[in-house]
Amino acid sequence: MSSRVGSDIGGTFTDIVIISEDGATFEIGKVLTTPDSPDEAVVTGIAQTLAASGVQANAIAYAAHATTLFTNALIERKGARTALITTKGFRDAIEIAREHRYDMYDLRMERPRPLAPRHLRFELDERVLADGSVRKVPDDADILAVIERLKAEKIEAVAVCLIHSYMHPAHEQRVGELLARELPSVAVTISSDLVPEIREYDRTSTTLANVYVKGIAERYLRRLSRRVREELKINSALFIMQSNGGVCEIDSATRYPIRLVESGPAAGAQAAAYFGQMLGHPDLLSFDMGGTTAKACVIAGGEPLVAPEFEIDRQYQFKKGSGLPVKVPAIEMIEIGTGGGSIAQVDALRRLQVGPRSAGSKPGPASYRLGGTEPTVTDADLVLGYLDAKFFLGGKMSLDIEAASRALTEKIGKPLGLDVAEAAWGVHQLANESMASAARIHAIERGKDVQKFPIFAFGGAGPVHAYGVARILRSPKVLYPVAAGVLSAIGLLTAPLAFDFVRSLPAPLDTLDLQAVNKLYEEMEAEARTILSRTVPADKISFRRYADMRYRKQGYEIRVPFAVGKLDATSIPALRKNFEEHYRALYGHTVPNASVDTVSWRLVALGPRPELALPTLPATGTDLKAALKGKRQIYLADSRQFGEVPVYDRYKIGAGTTLNGPVVIEERESTVVINGPGLVSVDEIGTLSVDLQSKR
Repeated sequence: MSSRVGSDIGGTFTDIVIISEDGATFEIGKVLTTPDSPDEAVVTGIAQTLAASGVQANAIAYAAHATTLFTNALIERKGARTALITTKGFRDAIEIAREHRYDMYDLRMERPRPLAPRHLRFELDERVLADGSVRKVPDDADILAVIERLKAEKIEAVAVCLIHSYMHPAHEQRVGELLARELPSVAVTISSDLVPEIREYDRTSTTLANVYVKGIAERYLRRLSRRVREELKINSALFIMQSNGGVCEIDSATRYPIRLVESGPAAGAQAAAYFGQMLGHPDLLSFDMGGTTAKACVIAGGEPLVAPEFEIDRQYQFKKGSGLPVKVPAIEMIEIGTGGGSIAQVDALRRLQVGPRSAGSKPGPASYRLGGTEPTVTDADLVLGYLDAKFFLGGKMSLDIEAASRALTEKIGKPLGLDVAEAAWGVHQLANESMASAARIHAIERGKDVQKFPIFAFGGAGPVHAYGVARILRSPKVLYPVAAGVLSAIGLLTAPLAFDFVRSLPAPLDTLDLQAVNKLYEEMEAEARTILSRTVPADKISFRRYADMRYRKQGYEIRVPFAVGKLDATSIPALRKNFEEHYRALYGHTVPNASVDTVSWRLVALGPRPELALPTLPATGTDLKAALKGKRQIYLADSRQFGEVPVYDRYKIGAGTTLNGPVVIEERESTVVINGPGLVSVDEIGTLSVDLQSKR
């Protein structure tokens, strides 16, 4: 029987899952991430999980991977020495940005530094006008002169972004040809190939980010693919999760690594959507809390919401507008700098802060005994009794509660005049409040009422905190899936092959050139079939279409879905109707008699979504004696004191079982903490559901 393997690299742990096609094998693994050589943890983790499962390497028919490597390289500025070639007069567009201040009153406001410093930004005397007509063709001699300067600067990567190349890409293509001929070992990305869209700053930023990590992506992914094949003897091709929630082949991943920046969080959102549909909750709030950050994502109608762009390397408390824009589709989520490894501290005004600094896997929380001395959220959870010091990672790793208590006392308790329990509770509750506040804002901005959405909790720390977050948000229910600690790895095995395409063609809707739009879609669909047909049968490829539309003179547009098929005269009123429906859903109103413009046309090409056969639990009714591990003192949310609660082994709780909180339910990779009232029920695939409706 064939099996599938997923591997997800996080900031603290690397997660592995192996699932057989018939559901008989469901093996999970978790090892510490190896930041200096990320593939080492992946290979070690897969080898250990294969051995534990008894599955032979040659039985693996599908392998998928997600990583934070490229995100970290961008944030830490550890990419290639990168230059930019742009149109004469636009050398500083990447630094001027949008002239928007994300904080009007911060006189020390900082922006992320451009990936190409000013002395490595070069101009060409060429010009394409906004309608695609050519004012000035670049001379080969001028291009070659710029290339000589690149050689002198020992450039490792070059981004080419010329004005209006999305309308006329020939100039960029010629620059790319000469760069390939003269600098064959240098990574090159041209904007019209990666992101043929309007908006110069965003397009340039995206092109720079892609080529900045292109060399890292190629070396890492090729090395990992080789090690999986040669050392682990797995013959399956390796697929990589993209930010849009679909997977792609290695060749596409190395060509467009910027599409992988949010791959890990996207895998988690896909898992939440998949399980939500299976459990009868197509609308929910995905809550993923790991070692470094927490992510919240709205799942609506069984699908994660997707945005056409996102930001990386935000400089100010994860504030929108303070990062580098990247115009590639990504699952919409809000990231909060609060994870198990987030460091707690008291600032100069004697205020408690949690995150965004993280202890990561090295040196880790104080309780890890790996050199960390600062208190973290994990240390607070341990002191509060929510974690078992001897059963962390199922007993593979023991925690030092004395070290955790000492760090909390010295760094939090003494400065604030609190005992260790109060200090730990303050850290735990502040983490919950921060995550709840961010999740509420994220949902409201998308026109969703978070009070109506169940919370789907996963990640190593998610089940510890989800109950507290749900009570703050007044959510009706919390769902804890089986193997919550490695759910992003499971999400890799539920994601379809997918690729996004876009073409900008700004025009008034009423006078839209339908023939030109139909031609764009013919080109995009042909390109999609070329990419996906290497893996997916042609008759299994499906398409989704979207138009970026706005009222005239508005600065930004919204993404509007519409039916696949050739556009004709009847399509114009249908497009306007779709636009106004989506506009009203987002903003609560429309603008009567206002003209509407189209800006860009998008295509999403999809393969079939894989189906998982998950193992089912035997029904054992309400007999919990076999599952009871004992009792433990934990800090109770309502009484603000320690109380004794039962601790259950999740693997021994049968389907149909119900129990009441407060209670602790342990599994190897995570711990479900219900530190207050709530009715807990268990379904046939082991999902824990906590009903909070009657406890408001």
